[in-house]
Amino acid sequence: MCSGRVDMLHVLKAFSKGADGVFIGGCHFNECHYITDGNYSALGMVLITQRIMEHIGLNPQRLQIVSVSAGEGIQFAEEVNAFSSRINEIGPLGRSEGLDEDRIKSGLELVKNLVPYIKLVERERLRLPEKSEEAYRSFFTGDEFNRIFDATIKDKLVISQIITVLRANPLTTGEIAQAVGLSPSQASKYLISSSRQRFVRYDENLKRYTCEM
Repeated sequence: MCSGRVDMLHVLKAFSKGADGVFIGGCHFNECHYITDGNYSALGMVLITQRIMEHIGLNPQRLQIVSVSAGEGIQFAEEVNAFSSRINEIGPLGRSEGLDEDRIKSGLELVKNLVPYIKLVERERLRLPEKSEEAYRSFFTGDEFNRIFDATIKDKLVISQIITVLRANPLTTGEIAQAVGLSPSQASKYLISSSRQRFVRYDENLKRYTCEM
C-alpha cells in the first residue's frame, strides 16, 4: 500500500488503542511507483500530526516515517529495531508524558473529531509546490507553518478543549486555564472568542463560564 494512503485517523486510532509508537515506511522520495508522490503526502501528514501530538501532551517521537524500498530488507529491519528501541526508552504511552489513560483518550478523541477540518487546512494552506524532503521538513519546522498552525489548527483544538471541560462543569477563567494548559490571559482570549461564536457564555450568577453547546 502507498504510504500516502496512511490517514491521520489511522495514526490516532492506533494510539487510542494503546500503541506506544507508530512506524510508517514509505518509498524513497522522488521514486514513487505510482507517480503520485504519495510519500510526500505521508511526510506532511506525519509532520502535522507530530505537532498536534505535542499540543495534546504526547511525545512526537512516538510517530516516525522512514524511507525504505521493498528491496532493502536489512535496512528496514534495522530501522524497525531502532524505532522499537527508541520507544522502549520513551516508555509506555502516557507514562513519560505524565498523562493518564483518560487524558490521552480524550485528547485523541478531540483531535479525531477535527480531522476533516485539519485536512481542509492542509489542502488549502499547507501543500508545497516543491517536492523535496528538505523543503518539507524546513517548512513544517519554520515560522510560516507555526503561524498557520496557531491561527487555524491550534485555535480549533484549544476551543474544543475548552468546550469539552465546560460540558462537565462551569469553571472560572483560572480553572479553565489550568485544565487546558494555558495562562489565564491566553484562556481569556480564547473565552472571548468562544463567547462571540456562542460556544460558551459567562454566567453572572455563578461567576463562571458555561458551555452553550
